[in-house]
Amino acid sequence: MPFPLLILALGLAGAMEIRVPEEPVVALFGQDATLLCSFPPEANFSVGELSLIWQLTDTKRLVHGFSGGRDLLQDQGRAFANRTALFYDQLALGNASLLLRRVRVADEGSFTCFVRVRDYASAALTLQVAAPYSKPSVHLEPSKDLKPGDVAAVTCHASRGYPEASVLWQDSRGANLSANVTTWQVANEEGLFEVRSVLRVLLEPGVTYSCLVLNAALRQHGHASVTVTGRARPFPPAALGVTAALAAAVAALLALLARGCRRRAGPEERDEEAEEPKTGREQEID
Repeated sequence: MPFPLLILALGLAGAMEIRVPEEPVVALFGQDATLLCSFPPEANFSVGELSLIWQLTDTKRLVHGFSGGRDLLQDQGRAFANRTALFYDQLALGNASLLLRRVRVADEGSFTCFVRVRDYASAALTLQVAAPYSKPSVHLEPSKDLKPGDVAAVTCHASRGYPEASVLWQDSRGANLSANVTTWQVANEEGLFEVRSVLRVLLEPGVTYSCLVLNAALRQHGHASVTVTGRARPFPPAALGVTAALAAAVAALLALLARGCRRRAGPEERDEEAEEPKTGREQEID
Protein backbone atom coordinates (compact mmCIF):
# COMPACT_ATOMS: atom_id res chain seq x y z
CA MET A 1 0.00 0.00 0.00
CA PRO A 2 1.49 3.43 -0.90
CA PHE A 3 2.45 5.34 2.23
CA PRO A 4 -0.09 8.23 1.95
CA LEU A 5 -2.86 5.66 1.51
CA LEU A 6 -1.52 3.79 4.52
CA ILE A 7 -1.93 6.88 6.69
CA LEU A 8 -5.50 7.31 5.39
CA ALA A 9 -6.30 3.69 6.14
CA LEU A 10 -4.99 4.05 9.68
CA GLY A 11 -7.09 7.14 10.18
CA LEU A 12 -10.26 5.30 9.18
CA ALA A 13 -9.58 2.24 11.30
CA GLY A 14 -11.08 1.43 14.67
CA ALA A 15 -9.50 1.48 18.10
CA MET A 16 -7.26 -0.94 19.98
CA GLU A 17 -5.26 -0.83 23.21
CA ILE A 18 -1.75 0.57 22.96
CA ARG A 19 0.71 1.31 25.74
CA VAL A 20 3.45 3.96 25.98
CA PRO A 21 5.23 5.45 29.03
CA GLU A 22 3.28 8.12 30.87
CA GLU A 23 6.44 9.78 32.19
CA PRO A 24 8.91 11.44 29.81
CA VAL A 25 11.60 9.17 28.41
CA VAL A 26 14.95 10.70 29.43
CA ALA A 27 17.64 10.06 26.81
CA LEU A 28 21.30 10.97 27.13
CA PHE A 29 22.73 13.19 24.44
CA GLY A 30 24.75 11.17 21.94
CA GLN A 31 23.46 7.84 23.24
CA ASP A 32 20.81 5.51 21.80
CA ALA A 33 17.27 5.68 23.22
CA THR A 34 14.30 3.33 23.06
CA LEU A 35 10.82 4.82 22.66
CA LEU A 36 8.59 2.17 24.16
CA CYS A 37 5.31 1.24 22.48
CA SER A 38 3.41 -2.04 22.71
CA PHE A 39 0.09 -3.59 21.73
CA PRO A 40 -1.64 -6.91 22.55
CA PRO A 41 -1.19 -9.23 19.54
CA GLU A 42 -4.20 -11.30 18.60
CA ALA A 43 -4.11 -15.07 18.21
CA ASN A 44 -2.52 -16.20 14.96
CA PHE A 45 -1.19 -12.66 14.44
CA SER A 46 1.12 -12.22 11.44
CA VAL A 47 3.66 -9.39 11.15
CA GLY A 48 2.54 -9.02 7.55
CA GLU A 49 -0.76 -7.65 8.87
CA LEU A 50 0.97 -4.98 10.93
CA SER A 51 1.12 -1.35 9.90
CA LEU A 52 3.23 0.83 12.21
CA ILE A 53 4.03 4.52 12.05
CA TRP A 54 6.17 6.68 14.31
CA GLN A 55 5.86 10.41 13.72
CA LEU A 56 6.42 13.73 15.45
CA THR A 57 3.20 14.69 17.20
CA ASP A 58 3.29 18.40 16.40
CA THR A 59 4.58 18.50 12.82
CA LYS A 60 3.41 15.02 11.70
CA ARG A 61 6.90 14.48 10.27
CA LEU A 62 7.53 10.80 9.63
CA VAL A 63 10.14 9.27 11.92
CA HIS A 64 9.74 5.61 10.88
CA GLY A 65 7.20 3.64 8.88
CA PHE A 66 6.59 -0.12 8.57
CA SER A 67 3.97 -2.03 6.63
CA GLY A 68 3.62 -5.35 4.80
CA GLY A 69 6.60 -6.78 6.61
CA ARG A 70 9.09 -4.06 5.56
CA ASP A 71 10.21 -0.54 6.39
CA LEU A 72 8.65 2.38 4.51
CA LEU A 73 11.15 5.23 4.79
CA GLN A 74 10.82 7.19 1.57
CA ASP A 75 9.00 10.02 3.36
CA GLN A 76 11.15 9.86 6.48
CA GLY A 77 12.35 13.19 7.87
CA ARG A 78 15.96 13.87 6.92
CA ALA A 79 16.93 14.45 10.54
CA PHE A 80 16.11 10.79 11.27
CA ALA A 81 17.78 9.17 8.27
CA ASN A 82 19.92 6.16 9.26
CA ARG A 83 19.07 6.73 12.93
CA THR A 84 15.92 4.64 13.47
CA ALA A 85 15.10 0.94 13.69
CA LEU A 86 12.39 -1.35 15.02
CA PHE A 87 12.87 -4.48 17.09
CA TYR A 88 11.90 -6.71 14.18
CA ASP A 89 12.23 -10.02 16.04
CA GLN A 90 9.77 -8.78 18.66
CA LEU A 91 7.05 -7.30 16.44
CA ALA A 92 5.09 -10.55 16.56
CA LEU A 93 5.08 -10.26 20.35
CA GLY A 94 3.48 -6.80 20.22
CA ASN A 95 6.65 -4.75 20.67
CA ALA A 96 6.34 -1.70 18.43
CA SER A 97 9.12 0.25 20.17
CA LEU A 98 11.47 2.47 18.19
CA LEU A 99 15.24 2.60 18.56
CA LEU A 100 16.54 6.13 18.06
CA ARG A 101 20.31 6.27 17.62
CA ARG A 102 22.70 9.09 18.61
CA VAL A 103 20.13 11.28 20.31
CA ARG A 104 20.32 15.00 19.59
CA VAL A 105 18.93 17.98 21.47
CA ALA A 106 16.69 18.66 18.45
CA ASP A 107 15.01 15.25 18.99
CA GLU A 108 13.38 16.44 22.18
CA GLY A 109 9.59 16.55 21.98
CA SER A 110 6.49 14.41 21.54
CA PHE A 111 6.41 11.24 19.40
CA THR A 112 3.25 9.40 18.39
CA CYS A 113 3.10 5.64 17.87
CA PHE A 114 0.37 4.45 15.44
CA VAL A 115 -0.41 0.73 15.29
CA ARG A 116 -2.91 -1.07 13.04
CA VAL A 117 -3.57 -4.77 12.74
CA ARG A 118 -7.31 -5.12 12.36
CA ASP A 119 -8.09 -2.35 14.74
CA TYR A 120 -6.16 0.89 15.11
CA ALA A 121 -4.75 2.89 18.01
CA SER A 122 -2.24 5.62 18.67
CA ALA A 123 -0.54 7.05 21.72
CA ALA A 124 2.04 9.77 22.31
CA LEU A 125 5.07 9.90 24.56
CA THR A 126 7.57 12.63 25.41
CA LEU A 127 11.28 12.38 24.80
CA GLN A 128 13.43 14.52 27.07
CA VAL A 129 17.09 14.94 26.19
CA ALA A 130 19.69 15.38 28.93
CA ALA A 131 23.45 15.78 29.15
CA PRO A 132 25.51 15.93 32.36
CA TYR A 133 27.51 19.09 32.95
CA SER A 134 31.25 18.96 33.31
CA LYS A 135 32.66 19.20 36.83
CA PRO A 136 32.39 22.87 37.84
CA SER A 137 35.52 24.94 38.35
CA VAL A 138 35.73 27.91 40.71
CA HIS A 139 38.33 30.67 40.88
CA LEU A 140 38.78 34.16 42.32
CA GLU A 141 39.25 37.26 40.21
CA PRO A 142 41.64 38.95 40.33
CA SER A 143 43.73 35.88 41.02
CA LYS A 144 46.69 37.70 42.61
CA ASP A 145 47.23 39.87 45.69
CA LEU A 146 43.80 39.13 47.15
CA LYS A 147 43.42 39.41 50.91
CA PRO A 148 40.53 39.14 53.35
CA GLY A 149 38.55 42.36 53.22
CA ASP A 150 38.94 42.77 49.47
CA VAL A 151 35.95 42.83 47.14
CA ALA A 152 36.38 39.96 44.68
CA ALA A 153 34.49 38.05 42.00
CA VAL A 154 34.12 34.29 42.52
CA THR A 155 33.49 32.68 39.12
CA CYS A 156 31.92 29.23 38.59
CA HIS A 157 32.03 27.54 35.19
CA ALA A 158 30.62 24.29 33.76
CA SER A 159 29.97 23.19 30.17
CA ARG A 160 28.29 20.79 27.73
CA GLY A 161 25.15 20.16 29.74
CA TYR A 162 21.44 20.03 28.94
CA PRO A 163 18.89 21.33 29.82
CA GLU A 164 19.75 24.71 31.32
CA ALA A 165 21.22 24.38 34.80
CA SER A 166 20.28 25.93 38.11
CA VAL A 167 23.21 27.51 39.94
CA LEU A 168 23.27 27.82 43.74
CA TRP A 169 25.90 29.64 45.80
CA GLN A 170 26.54 28.95 49.50
CA ASP A 171 29.11 29.90 52.10
CA SER A 172 30.66 27.62 54.71
CA ARG A 173 27.82 28.45 57.12
CA GLY A 174 25.30 27.07 54.62
CA ALA A 175 23.82 30.48 53.87
CA ASN A 176 22.30 30.90 50.41
CA LEU A 177 24.19 33.67 48.61
CA SER A 178 21.57 34.80 46.11
CA ALA A 179 22.42 38.51 46.09
CA ASN A 180 25.14 39.93 43.84
CA VAL A 181 25.06 36.87 41.55
CA THR A 182 25.05 37.08 37.74
CA THR A 183 24.60 33.91 35.65
CA TRP A 184 24.92 33.38 31.88
CA GLN A 185 23.97 30.27 29.91
CA VAL A 186 24.81 29.98 26.21
CA ALA A 187 24.04 27.05 23.88
CA ASN A 188 26.61 25.81 21.36
CA GLU A 189 25.86 24.53 17.84
CA GLU A 190 24.79 21.15 19.29
CA GLY A 191 22.35 22.78 21.70
CA LEU A 192 24.45 22.02 24.80
CA PHE A 193 24.82 24.76 27.38
CA GLU A 194 27.84 26.45 28.88
CA VAL A 195 27.06 28.07 32.23
CA ARG A 196 29.06 30.81 33.93
CA SER A 197 28.04 32.34 37.24
CA VAL A 198 29.78 35.18 39.08
CA LEU A 199 29.38 35.95 42.79
CA ARG A 200 30.71 39.28 44.12
CA VAL A 201 31.66 39.18 47.79
CA LEU A 202 33.65 40.94 50.49
CA LEU A 203 36.22 38.26 51.29
CA GLU A 204 36.27 36.95 54.86
CA PRO A 205 39.14 34.89 56.26
CA GLY A 206 38.37 31.20 56.69
CA VAL A 207 35.11 31.35 54.68
CA THR A 208 34.43 28.83 51.89
CA TYR A 209 32.38 29.87 48.86
CA SER A 210 30.68 26.92 47.12
CA CYS A 211 29.02 26.68 43.72
CA LEU A 212 26.47 23.94 42.90
CA VAL A 213 25.41 23.31 39.30
CA LEU A 214 22.11 21.39 39.23
CA ASN A 215 20.71 19.39 36.30
CA ALA A 216 17.08 18.66 37.15
CA ALA A 217 16.52 16.21 34.28
CA LEU A 218 19.29 13.90 35.53
CA ARG A 219 18.94 14.82 39.21
CA GLN A 220 22.64 15.55 39.01
CA HIS A 221 24.63 18.21 40.81
CA GLY A 222 28.22 19.24 40.44
CA HIS A 223 30.06 21.00 43.25
CA ALA A 224 33.18 23.15 43.50
CA SER A 225 34.42 25.55 46.16
CA VAL A 226 37.19 27.95 47.12
CA THR A 227 38.33 28.91 50.64
CA VAL A 228 39.79 32.28 51.68
CA THR A 229 42.84 31.66 53.85
CA GLY A 230 44.87 33.99 56.08
CA ARG A 231 44.00 36.49 58.77
CA ALA A 232 42.20 39.78 58.56
CA ARG A 233 44.31 42.38 56.82
CA PRO A 234 46.56 44.43 59.19
CA PHE A 235 47.17 48.15 58.87
CA PRO A 236 49.19 48.63 55.69
CA PRO A 237 52.50 50.56 56.10
CA ALA A 238 51.12 53.55 54.24
CA ALA A 239 48.20 53.78 56.67
CA LEU A 240 50.59 53.55 59.63
CA GLY A 241 52.65 56.43 58.19
CA VAL A 242 49.59 58.60 57.78
CA THR A 243 48.48 57.79 61.33
CA ALA A 244 51.91 58.73 62.77
CA ALA A 245 51.96 62.01 60.85
CA LEU A 246 48.47 62.85 62.04
CA ALA A 247 49.39 62.12 65.66
CA ALA A 248 52.44 64.39 65.39
CA ALA A 249 50.34 67.19 63.94
CA VAL A 250 47.81 66.88 66.75
CA ALA A 251 50.59 66.96 69.35
CA ALA A 252 52.09 70.12 67.80
CA LEU A 253 48.69 71.78 67.77
CA LEU A 254 48.16 70.99 71.45
CA ALA A 255 51.59 72.46 72.26
CA LEU A 256 50.72 75.69 70.47
CA LEU A 257 47.43 75.93 72.32
CA ALA A 258 49.22 75.40 75.64
CA ARG A 259 51.68 78.22 74.87
CA GLY A 260 48.88 80.55 73.96
CA CYS A 261 47.16 79.83 77.24
CA ARG A 262 50.35 80.59 79.21
CA ARG A 263 50.82 83.90 77.40
CA ARG A 264 47.28 84.99 78.16
CA ALA A 265 47.73 84.04 81.80
CA GLY A 266 51.07 86.00 82.22
CA PRO A 267 49.82 89.46 83.52
CA GLU A 268 47.60 87.91 86.12
CA GLU A 269 50.50 85.88 87.45
CA ARG A 270 52.66 89.08 87.72
CA ASP A 271 49.89 90.86 89.69
CA GLU A 272 49.73 87.99 92.12
CA GLU A 273 53.53 88.08 92.52
CA ALA A 274 53.38 91.86 93.21
CA GLU A 275 50.75 91.47 95.88
CA GLU A 276 52.60 88.77 97.77
CA PRO A 277 55.30 91.11 99.31
CA LYS A 278 52.64 93.58 100.44
CA THR A 279 50.83 90.87 102.27
CA GLY A 280 54.07 89.84 103.89
CA ARG A 281 54.76 93.40 105.16
CA GLU A 282 51.32 93.64 106.69
CA GLN A 283 52.01 90.50 108.59
CA GLU A 284 55.29 91.95 109.91
CA ILE A 285 53.52 95.09 111.10
CA ASP A 286 50.99 93.14 112.99
